[in-house]
Amino acid sequence: MDSFAGKLAVVSGAGSGMGRELVRQLAAEGCSVGACDWHPDDLAQTAELARAAAGAGARVTSHVCDVSMEEQVLRFRDEVLQQHSAAHVDLVFSNAGIGGGASFVRDSREAWERTFAVDWWGVYYCARAFLPLLIASGDGVLVNTSSVDGFWATLGPGMPSSAYATAKFAVKGFTEALIEDLRVNAPQVRVAVVMPGHVGTDIIANSRRAQGLPEPEAMSREQLEGLIPANARAGLIRAGLLPADASAEDLRRLLVRIETDFREKAPLNPAQAATIILDGVRSGAWRILVGRDAGLLDEAVRAKPEAAYDYPDLFGRIRASARDAAG
Repeated sequence: MDSFAGKLAVVSGAGSGMGRELVRQLAAEGCSVGACDWHPDDLAQTAELARAAAGAGARVTSHVCDVSMEEQVLRFRDEVLQQHSAAHVDLVFSNAGIGGGASFVRDSREAWERTFAVDWWGVYYCARAFLPLLIASGDGVLVNTSSVDGFWATLGPGMPSSAYATAKFAVKGFTEALIEDLRVNAPQVRVAVVMPGHVGTDIIANSRRAQGLPEPEAMSREQLEGLIPANARAGLIRAGLLPADASAEDLRRLLVRIETDFREKAPLNPAQAATIILDGVRSGAWRILVGRDAGLLDEAVRAKPEAAYDYPDLFGRIRASARDAAG
């Protein structure tokens, strides 16, 4: 697929971050897009931005949809076909994702299963709904967003990522399993898995909202401590980022800072990440690593998988690789 012009794409998780940029860049290249997100205001803003920059012939439609609900995904599919007067789609970007349920031991079952439902079942439901339409295209591409957490199931020392990593491993395995399945049974469709490192999105704030939590200023101390558990607070205190006798207001300020820093101090912004993804799809790649950090971590884990959770060993090898690459 050398060009996206004249194609019809579907993008989930389009309300912000990489999803928004995928919609905007696709539309700018003359690709029509059916964009979905669970948050109507964010989705409307995405559609407005994409339409303002759309290339000739591109049409952007917006569809409120929670991808963890199959009936909503099916409705989204039907709306896209109707509003674009289409009988097929050419590209599907299953990009929606949230965090939460970091600990299988400590966190609530509801938070764990909510995260898994969006991050895994959302990808599965979109594949079920749209694969026949990609087959009908004759030249379809299914693009599933996993994560570096799809091959390294943690955020680092003291930071479990249980629900998110489990779902992202499932997305990676599902996508790789489809390579041969499609080659045998639907050779007119190819599949790609996207594995981003740290991209400056609003996923932390969006995850908090998706888990039903209020803005930080309205959170109780119990809610704040649930998001910043005791082991994390201890590490932050040792690092001088939190006072030993931290008040609820201290925790609120810290949470706001974490959300802001994750978005604004990332090595890649969403526009850069979306460009890497689209370039990868154009090139025919089935495995798209997004960010230098993703590449270094992938290399280190594959080189010595038994040491993936031996942090001094792993990080030492990553630092060595970064130094070698720098010269």
